[in-house]
Amino acid sequence: MTKQARLFAIKEIVATKQIVSQDVLRRELKKRGCDVTQATLSRDMKELGVSRIVSSAGGQYAMQALAEVQALRPLVNAEVLSIDSNEGMIVVHTLPGCANTVGEFIDVQKHPDVIGTVAGDNTLLIIPSSQRKTKQVLHFLKNKLIEGQE
Repeated sequence: MTKQARLFAIKEIVATKQIVSQDVLRRELKKRGCDVTQATLSRDMKELGVSRIVSSAGGQYAMQALAEVQALRPLVNAEVLSIDSNEGMIVVHTLPGCANTVGEFIDVQKHPDVIGTVAGDNTLLIIPSSQRKTKQVLHFLKNKLIEGQE
């Protein structure tokens, strides 16, 4: 397996499985035909920005984006002023200059029912995957942005 393929496999495994140790990650890589030393795995993880985070479920490895979510959560909760919606779109009003931060916070969570976000200065447009999903996305956003739930 090439280094690029190995790096891709590491990203995919960390993003889709709960990896609690480097040994667990090594075993997952071995299942995919990549036998790697702990030293190489450690270097690859550093290069990819994989870090150990602690959540209510315990410790696990995560891509930097997941670590970024934990770092952004307290900021984002303070920046959101209101959330409004119609049948197909959701608008989040933020403090001036904060819509990009809130948009990044939503984007890195990769919610399957969110197609994308568009940020202005103090207004963020969130586009659900369908009109039927708007209420579910709205509920998700209120939990994440206002109540600060994980």
